[in-house]
Amino acid sequence: MKKVVIIGSGLGGLTCGVVLAKNGYQMTVLEQGTQVGGCLQCFTRRGVKFETGMHFIGSADTGQTLSRFAHYLGISHTIHLSRLDPQGYDVVSLQGEHFRFANGREPFIDQMTGYFPHERENLNHYFDLVEQVANASTLHSLRQVADDSALSMEYQLRSINEVLDEVIGDPLLRQVLAGTLPLYAAEKDKTPFSTHAFIMDFYNQSAFRIVGGSDNLAVALTHALEREGGRVLTRQQVTEIVCNETKAVGVLTATGDYYPADIVISDVHPARTLEMVTSPLLRPAYRRRVLSLRNTVGGFSVYLHFKPGVVPYMNHNFYGYRQPSPWDCETYDDETWPKGYLYMHLCHQENAPFAESGVILSYMQYDEVARWQDTQVGQRGKDYEQFKKMKAERLLEVVEHDFPNLRSGIAHYYTSTPLTYRNYTGTEQGAMYGIAKDIHLGPAARVHHRTKIPNLLLTGQNINSHGILGVMVGTVVTCSELIGSETIFNQIRECGE
Repeated sequence: MKKVVIIGSGLGGLTCGVVLAKNGYQMTVLEQGTQVGGCLQCFTRRGVKFETGMHFIGSADTGQTLSRFAHYLGISHTIHLSRLDPQGYDVVSLQGEHFRFANGREPFIDQMTGYFPHERENLNHYFDLVEQVANASTLHSLRQVADDSALSMEYQLRSINEVLDEVIGDPLLRQVLAGTLPLYAAEKDKTPFSTHAFIMDFYNQSAFRIVGGSDNLAVALTHALEREGGRVLTRQQVTEIVCNETKAVGVLTATGDYYPADIVISDVHPARTLEMVTSPLLRPAYRRRVLSLRNTVGGFSVYLHFKPGVVPYMNHNFYGYRQPSPWDCETYDDETWPKGYLYMHLCHQENAPFAESGVILSYMQYDEVARWQDTQVGQRGKDYEQFKKMKAERLLEVVEHDFPNLRSGIAHYYTSTPLTYRNYTGTEQGAMYGIAKDIHLGPAARVHHRTKIPNLLLTGQNINSHGILGVMVGTVVTCSELIGSETIFNQIRECGE
């Protein structure tokens, strides 16, 4: 049995661990923190749980992509899901109007046509493109399809706004269709339409929250890995990927433990991975290219602890904007922040009439918190706490325009900044989604799953795309290097549901 060591217990690390363990590899996953899961982590204060990363999932109905992959991983029966409103799982607020996104192609088009009666034909064309781009990817659909690389490449090199301007006539509808862009921190004239198409298709099929929080997914994957003979060890911060003259031979941790390995897979940000490798096998040009890649914007979060039985559970996600467009919210000053926000509730139990907790997210540039970058969580000082309180009060004031008297239902609130995210996930500068996709760089904006060290592989949201679908696609890509994609697809098919 070949020994594989995975650095990081995020979704990519855990899913790679399960897939490879199912195929006979001896798996060890090393996590630097006390809690597994990476962006799946939750935290609890005063007996109430709060979601920090993966707030909802898509394509989880029987036969859909995520459902099939979950069944293959052996976690489908241990994760409980709560369906978001099929008539409006996402609600975008622009120019004083609310626009609901319905699940399913025809319901979605019918709903949007109700708001924009003259756009049905254009909406059909738009949805044709979404489905064509999504279905052209064998990995995103988890089925073998005819090669359509030309179509995929075209929409990887065209921006979201360029395609929407071409396909949609009504200027407001263009903004509405882009209104969920905080899900992937899209940038005008930069983020490829393919990213938008994959995510739109993923959530349009079906949308759910994980009952009890997404850390349940991390726990389920850990148990699945252990059933296959693998192990997950916490408080094991990898400080060095040890190499000989030709390859990696193991990893060394901060506690002085050494784990020999035939294969090393890193699920941490590529910049963090480079810090662990002193070997000349990674040449300076490769290091410079990876370190030069832009990351997405960071985020500021206000975690809301509601008074018992006061705030009705909100069975959808709400995207609110203070300007006529969802674009350019990442560029702001003290006067204009926040230009937009995303507001969601955690589903603590099925069919709960009232919410226990929720979160408000808005963009935050790292420069705003850089002065505290050398401090640790809980030890950043009074100035930092005052900064966070000022931002939280400002954000709550904006949200109350859409949700009057929200404050009266809040018992307590907590906050986090890009520094918090950086410390808990290792993401460069606390970027919400790691390395940014940019049509002007094309493939050069991507970090390949293979490195110049033949047995050092990469996985996670920085390798393919972010979100649960993007990370699982990355898992297939990384594991295919060892066992072949055809083997994985065959195993998924044979599992059935």
